Amino acid sequence: MNSPLIILETSSFAARATIILTIVIAILFVWFGVRWQIGNLFAEITQVNQPDAREIAELAVGISPSDPFAIWLLASKERENFGTESFETSTRLIENIVRIAPNDFRWWIELGRAYEQTERPAEAERALLRAVELAPAYTFPRWQLGNFYLRQRRTDEAFAELIKTTEKSSVYREQVFALAWDYFGKDPSMVEKLAGDAPDIRSSLAMFYAVRGAAADALRNWNLLSEEQKAADPRLPRIMAQGLYDKLSFREALEFAKQAGIDPEASIGAVSNGGFEKFLGSPDDTLFGWNVYRGDARFEASVDSGVKREGARSLKVTFKGYIKPELHNVVQIIAVESGTDYRLTFWVRTENLRSGGPPILQVTNMNDGAILGATEPFANGTSDWEQKTIDFTVPADCTGISIRTARTFCGGECPIAGTFWYDDFALSRR
Repeated sequence: MNSPLIILETSSFAARATIILTIVIAILFVWFGVRWQIGNLFAEITQVNQPDAREIAELAVGISPSDPFAIWLLASKERENFGTESFETSTRLIENIVRIAPNDFRWWIELGRAYEQTERPAEAERALLRAVELAPAYTFPRWQLGNFYLRQRRTDEAFAELIKTTEKSSVYREQVFALAWDYFGKDPSMVEKLAGDAPDIRSSLAMFYAVRGAAADALRNWNLLSEEQKAADPRLPRIMAQGLYDKLSFREALEFAKQAGIDPEASIGAVSNGGFEKFLGSPDDTLFGWNVYRGDARFEASVDSGVKREGARSLKVTFKGYIKPELHNVVQIIAVESGTDYRLTFWVRTENLRSGGPPILQVTNMNDGAILGATEPFANGTSDWEQKTIDFTVPADCTGISIRTARTFCGGECPIAGTFWYDDFALSRR
């Protein structure tokens, strides 16, 4: 009678013990899991440069001693002390991260950096090579390895890795070019060793040079592409034309503008649309054509087919009580040869022109706005077509000039009324 009772109580105790043990294990599992997550969260949301980053790092490591991010944050703060002992401590912490997460290439890169900082280049190289081995399709490990080789003055090995970087990633391509540009003293031959011949890389290199004002190198690389390859992204020549124009590299800007279809008929040392046979568009549509700025209702300028000296049209300019001392409303930028003597000729006619400060035409240096030459004031009253001539010399450092309509000064407010016409502009060498 008693045996069944004893057996039943023992069985009930075992069941309860199993349940309790299961609950304890579950609680411990949840606790350790929550601890890891809390430590990881603290580490991931904390910036290294936060004032309290070190305290948070120590707390995160205390809560989650096996979390790589928590340890990395502590190692980063330790490294900021800039002492040999601090660097060694930081390196040991990162070595621990690699033991915890041996298959994460990011920690091998961090270890390579740490070894390099502690002047252990052989170990640094092994760590960075391991990162490349773990992530052969990723660009970042090769970028880091190439930089390491360059700092170690192992140029050939650096180039081997960096070339692969430019081939795989357009994002890192710009950084590779910039690294070589700065490291080798802006030597384009060294930059181009990293470029390869792929069309997208070549166009990226042309853009790289254009941004830095290396106009001749930008145009040279761009012209290595076929017409079909150039047409792959029609925005590029427009961007480079504008960029070089803004950097005062007018000859190369003109070539890009022509290829982009902005100013297809413009040429070096020539006035574009000098007879106004083509209608004038918006100033936003041209770099090397006529720009007519119509911001004042008392000034009008338009192509006129009723009055012309030759051809079918001229440019008619009318003032209706315009009073500003500055004019500069009719302008053309021309790419020119440096250090060259030029002669500008054009024809002008007036009708009922009245002002103490009549119009003139000036040639200016686009580098600094200096006036290279100017006409006498246009005749007041009414006059028939008269040819005007300006002889000038382009400075040695200048590749662009402007021809612009201006006024002789006659005070802060100087009314002008009446009309004049332009026709048959021509620029020639003397």
